[in-house]
Amino acid sequence: MSIVVVSGNPRAGSRTSTLAGAVGDAIAERLGLDAPTTIEVGALGAGLMTPGDEPTAAAVAALRGAEVLVVATPTYKGSYTGVLKVLLDQLPANALAGKRAVPVVTAGIAPQAEAAAALLAQLLAELGADVAPGLPVVEARLPDAAALAKAYADALDSTSR
Repeated sequence: MSIVVVSGNPRAGSRTSTLAGAVGDAIAERLGLDAPTTIEVGALGAGLMTPGDEPTAAAVAALRGAEVLVVATPTYKGSYTGVLKVLLDQLPANALAGKRAVPVVTAGIAPQAEAAAALLAQLLAELGADVAPGLPVVEARLPDAAALAKAYADALDSTSR
């Protein structure tokens, strides 16, 4: 089983990306899987809008080949980021069917994070994914990324039994 972490932050190496990586690592450890592959959507740059761009095509192929996806985004204007949407828009209908998707969202306040997590979960479900409960996180908790990720993976594992 393979895990792919997608960081939808326009800035590679963000705190959202760090949290997403920690969640991917915790799930992989919990399930006894190899370390996840990470896609930094912001690093794809203008290639997201360029037909035939090889790094973008590789990212789309990784999404389609994964069995578990951790899809993370900061909250932008009450929702997920545009760069994440542009990447996911390149997937055909039901491209995520049979895949488990974990929405991870960061925001300044809990209601923003929860609302954006619900919107991201809806988008992933529209693409056919089996969407796990989301992980909405307020920015003040981001220094605890590893502990949050472990607690989430433990809870996720217990709900899938």
